[in-house]
Amino acid sequence: MNIKIYTTPLCPYCHMAKDYFSRQKIKFEEIDVSQNQDAAKEMVELCMSKGGQMGVPVIRIGDKIIVGFDRSEVEKALKEKQ
Repeated sequence: MNIKIYTTPLCPYCHMAKDYFSRQKIKFEEIDVSQNQDAAKEMVELCMSKGGQMGVPVIRIGDKIIVGFDRSEVEKALKEKQ
């Protein structure tokens, strides 16, 4: 399963999302948008496809985009990918 989490270092919700995936032993790729301008642009494009809601973390599970750490949405997306 392909999971990417777009983060910034000081974002508490980013830490919550990464902790959640780590505790569940689910592999993910972390992308620090504060250090990678191309990734930041990619994240903005993903947010625009979600109606323009902006913020971090942005979690991509396959084709599903979740802005913010919404545990129920994450769990729903993970179940859909199994």
